[in-house]
Amino acid sequence: MFTSVDDVSARLAETGYLASPAVATTVFLADRLGKPLLVEGPAGVGKTELAKAVAEIAGAELIRLQCYEGVDESRALYEWNHAKQLLRISAGRDETWDAARTDIFSEEFLLPRPLLTAIRGDGPKVLLIDETDKADVEVEGLLLEVLSDFQVTVPELGTITATRRPFVVLTSNASRELSEALRRRCLFLHIGFPDAELERRIVRLKVPELDAALAESVVRVVGALRAMDLRKVPSVSETIDWARTLLALGADSLDETVVRDSLGVLLKHQDDVLKASAKLDLDAM
Repeated sequence: MFTSVDDVSARLAETGYLASPAVATTVFLADRLGKPLLVEGPAGVGKTELAKAVAEIAGAELIRLQCYEGVDESRALYEWNHAKQLLRISAGRDETWDAARTDIFSEEFLLPRPLLTAIRGDGPKVLLIDETDKADVEVEGLLLEVLSDFQVTVPELGTITATRRPFVVLTSNASRELSEALRRRCLFLHIGFPDAELERRIVRLKVPELDAALAESVVRVVGALRAMDLRKVPSVSETIDWARTLLALGADSLDETVVRDSLGVLLKHQDDVLKASAKLDLDAM
């Protein structure tokens, strides 16, 4: 998919994703080595967007498994269409069970979920396993089998092996520690908050109508907030939202009134808002 690290950077930029050298290098290696990519970092720094950008570059189908507490094999891999099976059995009352069983456990009655969908077919695919850390530990065992051999066994149909491996991205907010076995199968990438220069470029790209001086002020204020001891510091997505907010408000500079009235875009807890209002010194920036 990519010819070099510079090619990754350039093509990601064409989709609107500005990648650091570390991000571009790891994506290139994941593609070249055929390894899943485990991306960790705080919420809102572009982990999910990276998978979407790679899918856009490759002209690939993006298949997303959104993890949550309680997600199980039937939601991640496959399940049978029980309602349709019952209708089929009712329609063939005179059949023997052996004859009906052969029919109802066939492709017509199979409901593939994201993992099985990503393995089947010859077209290019990007499999996004989003917020892997929110899934139960048991789901990791399923992922180990799929990511090791890119094959799935459906007892009634046999083993289904990928003819073309998908590009796999697993994301994690590190709310719990993932197993070492899962980590060994992946290349690891941590995406943190970007440096000021990269964040300015991101803001100018995503909100091109924003004045350059105001964009710089936005990044400085966000940097000051991240240095505070807050429950939830603003991420890149909040920076972009705030830039759009200032544009919508018609602000051409940052003053205490504008910042105070719009802090709810950047901060999501009242105690954080109060702390930032007391400590933020715009004159010192």
